[in-house]
Amino acid sequence: MDNNNYTPPLGYKALTPFYDLVIRYLTRESAWRSALVKQINPLPGDRILDVGCGTGSLLAVLAEQCPEADFIGLDPDIGALERASKKLNSPNVRLIPGFLSKEAVPKGWQPTKITSSLMFHQVALEKKSEIAKIMRSLLIPDGELHIADYAMQKSPLMRAAFRMTVQQLDGVEDTKHNAEGILEKILVAPGYLTEKTLSFPTATGSISLFKAKFVAS
Repeated sequence: MDNNNYTPPLGYKALTPFYDLVIRYLTRESAWRSALVKQINPLPGDRILDVGCGTGSLLAVLAEQCPEADFIGLDPDIGALERASKKLNSPNVRLIPGFLSKEAVPKGWQPTKITSSLMFHQVALEKKSEIAKIMRSLLIPDGELHIADYAMQKSPLMRAAFRMTVQQLDGVEDTKHNAEGILEKILVAPGYLTEKTLSFPTATGSISLFKAKFVAS
């Protein structure tokens, strides 16, 4: 993958300094992020990988809740990671620049849980499935995926909100597949129990939470 081929927070590098404020006030962040943290439920001994960690808001909450877990944040955007580093002063959190791959995490470090928030909708269609597959391949055998993102926009109101905000900033081509339900498809895989756990209507469209856990046959 081209290391320059990614969408910055809010679609433009110049807007990155405003990302946290926009997410806080326009996406009901306190509601969906709190629910995501509760769903992830970080425990002592967990190794948690945050893919597309951005400015580190999720990692900061997780690390504070469970200092005994080990965290890695992965993101190709250096500017976002610099902002994340200012939020994170925990020795159990590492930030790594780059895209998700089997070689992206340290050798021998296998995540028990992988999470991602507001990342998939910014990724090109052909990469969405690839990322989901790599996530599953990195997990320990009974590991879990926890995703929060714009998924199918079921109501006309949520479709309109998504169209007027997210798609104006992040573009139509990559985002439209989320609104049409691509996440509901690519997060389903043989051997995994996948469920959409919650949805939150927001001024920018509906944000949904997903959980996928390996189930032994």
